[in-house]
Amino acid sequence: MSAWVLPDHIADVLPSEARHIEELRRLCLDSARSFGYELIMPPMLEHLESLLSGSGESLDLQTFKLIDQLSGRNLGIRADTTTQVARIDAHLLNRPGVTRLCYCGPVLHTRPSKPFATREPLQMGAEIYGHAGLEADLEVIELAMSCLAHSTLGPTGKSLEFQIDLGDARILPALLKDLALSGELLHQLHTCIAGKDTSGLKDVCKTLPQANATALIALLELYGGDEVLTRGAQVLKDWPLALKALEQMAWLKTRLNVPVVFDLADVRGYSYYTGIRFSVYTPGLSDALIRGGRYDEVGAAFGRLRPAVGFSLDLKDWVQLLARPSARVAIKAPWLEDHQLNEMIRELRTQGETVLRVLPGQNTDGDEFVYDRELVLQKGSWSVQTISAPAT
Repeated sequence: MSAWVLPDHIADVLPSEARHIEELRRLCLDSARSFGYELIMPPMLEHLESLLSGSGESLDLQTFKLIDQLSGRNLGIRADTTTQVARIDAHLLNRPGVTRLCYCGPVLHTRPSKPFATREPLQMGAEIYGHAGLEADLEVIELAMSCLAHSTLGPTGKSLEFQIDLGDARILPALLKDLALSGELLHQLHTCIAGKDTSGLKDVCKTLPQANATALIALLELYGGDEVLTRGAQVLKDWPLALKALEQMAWLKTRLNVPVVFDLADVRGYSYYTGIRFSVYTPGLSDALIRGGRYDEVGAAFGRLRPAVGFSLDLKDWVQLLARPSARVAIKAPWLEDHQLNEMIRELRTQGETVLRVLPGQNTDGDEFVYDRELVLQKGSWSVQTISAPAT
């Protein structure tokens, strides 16, 4: 095998696409800043016990592990950033009120999280700490959609369309409260519900009280529009906490300007989320482009249990849906030791222009730029002239 062949599901990002991803990163972070979020940069490496504390424990199999040659302690390469943000909120900032934080950086997975996925996502996310009200949930979703507003054109030339799936991590625990269930039975319940396995769920529910079993089986059909909330209110009428979840989802839906569907049987991340959870879907991706929700217990492992809600997305996933950006226009300039020419190039670059000095013998074919102008010496003075037939 060639030494320069990369590991499976790891790839270089080449010019044009790399520029596109970087532009998306900047747009997302600018959106977060416009909402009042502060940028942080957690390290790629941490002590393993910190990365896998609390809710991070579920990432054990996704985390690359190594030995620190300085201390001999176990280190991990982050597979997700949320646990690190919770640590920063709890220990480094430790502010008494609301804290808004955002980040964007690579994470590393031991296995791809879905078919054809990269093992090195570029994860952008934003989180609010310290506010338990639905206002924080709404703000996080609005920020997520503000970031996606930069998806101007899809590969067909049409604007991308989005749909938000709303669920709530409190519904299933509400139905199972006060039931003495073994760990194995609980796992079977989650597996059947996650897989929408009606026959399997009926078998698992045979040992449960009739009311609980009926409600659990009904959850599998509770997916769709507003009618789901109406039907769900009937199915869950004996469980106040579940009814409260429905009311909160309805409150959010009326304040969002995006198509919303409800999935009361979505149990993904059940050990992580503690309330409203959402996913953003768009045609062209088999999985969600954005996932987020409320995870009020994320800081408990760091000694600071307080409300938290946020979202994350993979910019590498997102960029695949978008049309390639137009080549950037640029100005060609010759390579000469000419003071006037050099000063003019500096001034053009200060103004935001791309000026490429053509090195002796350089061929510009294959660049990501279109050269529509050039610097020309006429009558002893340099000026920018339009190239009649743009060269590439």
